[in-house]
Amino acid sequence: MTQAVRQATVDDIWAVHATARQSWHAAYDDLLGADRVDDIVDEWYAIGDLESSISDASGRADAVFLVAEGSDAATGDGFASDCRGFVQVVPWPEDVAVGYLTRLYVRPDVWGEGVGTALLEALEASLGDTFDRLRLAVLADNERGISFSEAAGFEHVATRETDLADGLEESVYEKSV
Repeated sequence: MTQAVRQATVDDIWAVHATARQSWHAAYDDLLGADRVDDIVDEWYAIGDLESSISDASGRADAVFLVAEGSDAATGDGFASDCRGFVQVVPWPEDVAVGYLTRLYVRPDVWGEGVGTALLEALEASLGDTFDRLRLAVLADNERGISFSEAAGFEHVATRETDLADGLEESVYEKSV
């Protein structure tokens, strides 16, 4: 299936929120517990914050928020949407030559179908020469996320602690663009 990727709009907020919840539960329930995952999604993907992130990205050359859509509209959370995944990049606060992938998530029912790759390729194309490098962080125990990052050409550059849970680390990856 050819993956359609487009700029996110405020009409996508609930679908992005539902996609985030599904993908976080699939990736992190065993690691963090379902209740902690719900708390994180409710905080990091609050509807007002998503609206701000999407609106902000649409008005800037150095920020992007894209969604992948398909013909399968069922999200499993009661929201009818075509959102199969989403990606967001903003400038790294300490180095504006680095684009920080703050969000790259795909619904688990379409994992392995190329949605993440299509999102990343569309993101890179839309950025042009805005950044020299892209950076992302993946929980060190997220084998799927690490595998995807490495397959997409990212290289491990650091490991750091995260405040999501005691003793939990995340791996930082970068790639030149």
